[in-house]
Amino acid sequence: MNAIKILAIVLIVAGVLALVYGGFSYISDTHTTKLGPLKLVVQDKERVNIPIWAGVVAIAVGTALLLFAGKKS
Repeated sequence: MNAIKILAIVLIVAGVLALVYGGFSYISDTHTTKLGPLKLVVQDKERVNIPIWAGVVAIAVGTALLLFAGKKS
């Protein structure tokens, strides 16, 4: 398996995951305070939405790479 086929498979999987989940979330620490033995942490939960068109494009590009990667002129 060469690098182009691996990239194609990764793009297809990433596109399917983008369509299924629609995005991802993460937690960021905004403020941290330590008062003696107490530690106070304020965390914000952020969500990043991935557009539907980005998932479709990733699947299409991955499929095109997979289909045409083996063909040589």
